[in-house]
Amino acid sequence: MTDSEHSEDARTYRASSGPAAIVLSGLLAIFLLGDTVLRGSWGQMLLIAPWVLLGLWIVYEISFVSAVRVDADGASVQNMLRRTSFGWSRVRDIDFRWQLVFSLDDGTDISCYGGPARSRPNRPSAGQDDARSKVPAGVRDLTEIRDRWESAVGADAPITRTWDGPALIALGVIVLWAVGAVLIATAG
Repeated sequence: MTDSEHSEDARTYRASSGPAAIVLSGLLAIFLLGDTVLRGSWGQMLLIAPWVLLGLWIVYEISFVSAVRVDADGASVQNMLRRTSFGWSRVRDIDFRWQLVFSLDDGTDISCYGGPARSRPNRPSAGQDDARSKVPAGVRDLTEIRDRWESAVGADAPITRTWDGPALIALGVIVLWAVGAVLIATAG
């Protein structure tokens, strides 16, 4: 994004199922590793842990990490391991297909896996006749993002594409641990 990575007017959009999936998967991983310690030993748990952690890492990457962060200066889109940041002046259009899509001035379209997505309108509850409640949440989010884009002044940050370094380092550690566990298990 830009210099204001932690600005107060920033908003992050993430799939609503992401936090629930990572919490449930984390609890399952803790249970499995704890059960291995109780029924086996700490050594067995250390041999099994990289496989459980690899599964947890995959759930994290698929369901939780993808997000869209917008502020007054631009947006940052993270789709799994790839992160793209840009200023609002680099955006040609913002639209919905199945998910939010930024069309940039370099000719690329960025689909946002973790941002607002198309959905059906909410059913109004009894006695509720608010026009705002009939608009799907994804459309409201799209309108808010478009409003930020249209009101941006001088947000000319370049388009930058980077990899999610901490996630790749964690994957590398888990893979090395798994290789070590396989070597130990086959040697003994």
